[in-house]
Amino acid sequence: MCSGLRLHRVLTLVWLAVTCLPAHAAEPHWQRIDSSHFSVLTDADEASGRDVAVRFEQMRDIFAQLLLRSRVNLSEPVDIIALKSDEQFSKVCPTRPDEGIARGGFFVPGADRVYFVLNLSKNESWRAISYDFARFLLNYNYPPTQAWFDEGFAEFFSSLRLDNTKAQVGGDPQETSPGPGLPQAATAGSTTPKSFVELLNGTWVTLPELFTAPMDVPFAPGAARHTPFDAQAWIVMHYLINNNKLPETGTYFGLVQIEKVPVEEAIQKAFGMSSVQLGQAVKDYFRSLSSPSQKQSAGRAAAGTSTPFSQPLSPASGDVIGTSTREVLAFYARALLAEMSLRLPEHRDAARQELESLVGETRTETAIAHRALGWDDMEKKEFDPAREEFSKAMELDPKDPWPYYYLALTKYQEFHGGGQQVRGLANMMPELHTVLEWKPEFAEAYRMLGWAQREGGGVHAATDSIRAAMQLNPRDQSYLLEMARVYLAGKNWDAATAVLERLAAGADAQLASAARGYLQDLPTLRRYGVVAQSGAASQAEAKPATATASTPLPASPQAGVKKPPPPQSPAEAADDSSDESPAQPQIDKRPIQYLKAKLIAVDCSQPPAAVLTVSSGTKTLKLRTPDYKSLTLVGEDQFSCAWRDRAVFVNYKAGGTTDGDLVSLEMR
Repeated sequence: MCSGLRLHRVLTLVWLAVTCLPAHAAEPHWQRIDSSHFSVLTDADEASGRDVAVRFEQMRDIFAQLLLRSRVNLSEPVDIIALKSDEQFSKVCPTRPDEGIARGGFFVPGADRVYFVLNLSKNESWRAISYDFARFLLNYNYPPTQAWFDEGFAEFFSSLRLDNTKAQVGGDPQETSPGPGLPQAATAGSTTPKSFVELLNGTWVTLPELFTAPMDVPFAPGAARHTPFDAQAWIVMHYLINNNKLPETGTYFGLVQIEKVPVEEAIQKAFGMSSVQLGQAVKDYFRSLSSPSQKQSAGRAAAGTSTPFSQPLSPASGDVIGTSTREVLAFYARALLAEMSLRLPEHRDAARQELESLVGETRTETAIAHRALGWDDMEKKEFDPAREEFSKAMELDPKDPWPYYYLALTKYQEFHGGGQQVRGLANMMPELHTVLEWKPEFAEAYRMLGWAQREGGGVHAATDSIRAAMQLNPRDQSYLLEMARVYLAGKNWDAATAVLERLAAGADAQLASAARGYLQDLPTLRRYGVVAQSGAASQAEAKPATATASTPLPASPQAGVKKPPPPQSPAEAADDSSDESPAQPQIDKRPIQYLKAKLIAVDCSQPPAAVLTVSSGTKTLKLRTPDYKSLTLVGEDQFSCAWRDRAVFVNYKAGGTTDGDLVSLEMR
């Protein structure tokens, strides 16, 4: 009897528990599909989510093939959200006019992470973000270039068509015709944007004009891309890739951007022809593709190529790309969607309300919601509430790396926003190490770690961290400024001078100004260990331009170093001139010279000293370094005495006509 009563009570409690839970029938079923390099959050079925992950893996693979890369860095975390319906997609998409959104996708850039959001109700929605994906990968995998290169490559890449076994790339990315073949001409009075082929049937600018022009429309999500600049950049890139001239293009950029050779001269040296000849070669190439013979057209059709411009490629087969699937609770997915929506101004308030509602109930409270709220507080410079949210997130999920990253970023931003000291510097470094264990390619985490190590006095560790950041993000010139600060902290004056002079002559006005300030204060810094607060570099330190993670800021003066003494009286100055006064440091005033050369051999017969034999044209130099273990090295992790026949950039101080002292070495 008693056991029957207890069973009745248990069944009653179970019935009450079930009926009191909210109805989840209408809730989407969420999954996370993970591949080797990407993770997709989706409310679609597993097959659709896997297809998205496969397409991103294939795009990454095609990028590597096109730019001849054996390694592709994803130096910033990537989040992919794939929504199965127009209704769900319309709730989160930006309200700006954007042809990509109409095609089924949008891109959300950020200093901490980027988002790609797809509408799976649109066919091949991944193609809507292929242009943005190409620009994202270029930022972390190719040195700084001129605007035409980035635009031309991204447009070329955006024509990509994929299935599980084959790929086509190179078609007109702004094609207006509904089917395969060349685009049809727009009718009179039509507002339809012209295709690239139509634009190229008009007037062309000279190559020097193209190569020195800024983009007509700066790169930004949703920017229109239907200009003659875009079209001509596209066909020049088309020509360079399909004629295997990317190595010559790299040589051209080295001449123009590092050696400051004029464009016309750089074209001649790199491509072995004048700009007029190269421009004509591109035009002839365009005409050969836009007016193919019947034989060519038949051959391309037989090969399955959609347009005369397209070229076949071999992507990674979708059948061999491995993925795994995990279930995601609906309220977790809601928090993840709101976390993304916080980054869109038009959805920010609604996303904040959604997150607050989730943390307001114990059953829906998650670390994701708390870290997202903390991120929003941090963006508003409300640092104490941000810390509280990150701490709650860590309590709920100690394994989530994002609260650790954001706590470190909060300390960094608070200090550069006017703080007099770094709060929690000792904890900042372990926090960032935790992040890098999760994401070893996270360039910004390395940069912040290097800054924290320098502030803590660990110059050698800071050098390694900043060097790693520079390798993972070769385009961010502010990393060079941070490296110069590390050299200054370590009293490596020659290396610091070489980097600062390079930045001072660069195109970034803010970095050039900061570099000139440090160069101006360098004599005082060498003498006293710190500059007066009125110095140019100190002014830059005291008033940073921004406090965002994407724009590293001038650092603080080194702690614990005495300020220069006040002005002396004549009597005091006379006393200082006595024999007992310490001798002033001898400053090597030889100018630092730059040379692009070939490293012929390395002589390490008297370690730790080394002598490098380099050759440039008819000039051969013997360059010495007293300790190759502490030599400033870029492009390799460690110095090798076995190097032979390597292309290098060297900064050195000349001794005579055939020798000198090495300042820094950059391996190419």
